[in-house]
Amino acid sequence: MKLSRKAKTCILILIDICLIIVSAYTAYEFMAPYLTIPILFMEYLTVSFIVIYICFGWLFSVFLRLYRYIGLQDIRAIFLTTTCTAILNFIFLFILIGEFSRRFVLLTYLVSTILIVMSRVTWRLVIQIGQYEKISPNQVRRVIFIGAGEGGRVLYNAISTSQATSNIEVIGFVDDDINKQNIYISNAKVLGTIDDLPRLIVEKQVDLVTVTIPSLSNARLREIFELLKDCDVEIYTMPSVEKIVTGEVNLGKLEKIDIVDLLGRDEVKLDTTLIKQEIADKVILVTGAGGSIGSEICRQIIQFQPKQLLLLGHGENSIYQINQELCHNFSDYQSKITPLIADIQDRDRIFEIFKHYQPNLVYHAAAHKHVPLMELNPREAVKNNIFGTKNVAEAAKFYQAEHFVMVSTDKANNPPNVMGATKRIAEMIVTSLNESGKTIFSTTRFGNVLGSRGSVVPLFREQIAKGGPITLTDFRMTRYFMTIPEASRLVIQSGVLAKGGEIFVLDMGEPMKILDLAKNMIRLSGFSEYEIKIVETGIRPGEKLYEELLVDKERNDQQVYDKIFVGNIKGNALEAVMNFVIHLPTDDETLKKLVVKFANDSSR
Repeated sequence: MKLSRKAKTCILILIDICLIIVSAYTAYEFMAPYLTIPILFMEYLTVSFIVIYICFGWLFSVFLRLYRYIGLQDIRAIFLTTTCTAILNFIFLFILIGEFSRRFVLLTYLVSTILIVMSRVTWRLVIQIGQYEKISPNQVRRVIFIGAGEGGRVLYNAISTSQATSNIEVIGFVDDDINKQNIYISNAKVLGTIDDLPRLIVEKQVDLVTVTIPSLSNARLREIFELLKDCDVEIYTMPSVEKIVTGEVNLGKLEKIDIVDLLGRDEVKLDTTLIKQEIADKVILVTGAGGSIGSEICRQIIQFQPKQLLLLGHGENSIYQINQELCHNFSDYQSKITPLIADIQDRDRIFEIFKHYQPNLVYHAAAHKHVPLMELNPREAVKNNIFGTKNVAEAAKFYQAEHFVMVSTDKANNPPNVMGATKRIAEMIVTSLNESGKTIFSTTRFGNVLGSRGSVVPLFREQIAKGGPITLTDFRMTRYFMTIPEASRLVIQSGVLAKGGEIFVLDMGEPMKILDLAKNMIRLSGFSEYEIKIVETGIRPGEKLYEELLVDKERNDQQVYDKIFVGNIKGNALEAVMNFVIHLPTDDETLKKLVVKFANDSSR
């Protein structure tokens, strides 16, 4: 039978009353051989102690605490209650009687404090023993924490007091700090350094390894992941502070490492002061707002409280979803959020939107991005990526928007495919429009975005969930990778840094082999390469083995922000570009060849 909180409080008060009576009687019996204490005085003190204790107990919430999780704050509350009770009794007795046995009062206070604290500790032990008895030894999972700092201590205490993690046994810590070796954190010992992990995992029969260092860089995390690649353990991290504060997860709930955590570099941080100056109280338009990049740009922008955020997209479902999300998560903000269903190929509709809303900043993320699909549908790539971009850019210029930022791709460099070629030609259009007028035009280029629609990560996850195999077009293939938030930050940051005509590029470090990405995802999913096979299917139409962010003549060492560089891009005359695209043939094969050739010739 489950008791109500009121019933539990009454039981707790009755227990404490009994313990105070036992304390007074114990003190009386102990002092009796040494001095005479009137029985009436003992009874008076006991009643007085009980009444005052209950009053202070309510004041310090002694009876309203969950003692299955008793900690220092709870013990402190009990100590304050009994101490205040004893002091007030001393005062009353001094006023009413004058002469009385101070040692008897002091001993009653000490014994009652010890007994009440011990009753709470005993209750916690009973609860924990009951939890352990329900768990089979085969269900207990043994874990080692990486990091013997504050994060490790907090997580250890959370796991120790949580019913949800009662099947987890913390074996100890590892930490590279030499001063922490062999010390105890709470009740667990620091067993060695991170390099000792492979040995400790075998010796201690460890099932889990959990990273408890919030400040650990992605590069170091990747090193740890590689160190443990031959160990039969699962690797977790503790929840972020943001997730704990928002209530998204419980502190005691461990999180599996995501493939995003293994990129090997830290994400770009925004210059929030500069961005807020540019975005706050402005009208912002995001095209492709329902897509992976566009929606994340909206999530980032809304935090700077623009006057109005225009969500423009062709698909009503995706625009509906991002609109609902922003309205729900940022309901306290003053920003007006306006969903707009429109096709960027519809020039009249685009100009109508600009005329009505007069956006100050435009982030153009709408595009067809899927390489094989665009190889099969080249005319759609031309209409959307080239003419659609031209429509939005020219509308921005005509209605004198302050900034126009186009989202581009590393596939625009030496493109062998239609998608990359159309994006390169779109860059030419945006660059050429910067030559005159008030609008500042710029472009951002980055590599593949982890987790975006059409990227390999969702595909690999789906294939792993089905038991494999993972299909990879070529084992030699490499790509630059970044996260969706990272890509979105680059777009936003470049928009406020632009002076006109730049192509901004993120320093993405070394490219990653797709084969290694697949292997890591298999391991992170708890499988081995024997269970999930990786098969090679052959390069698809338009694919390249290697990608590059800038062609040789565009390279520049000018860094305009942390990890953000600007390329040397020479503009192309808009008339020459448009004269080419409006005379393209309708035959798909001929069109593909001409578009790819034009894009490459114009880059040389």
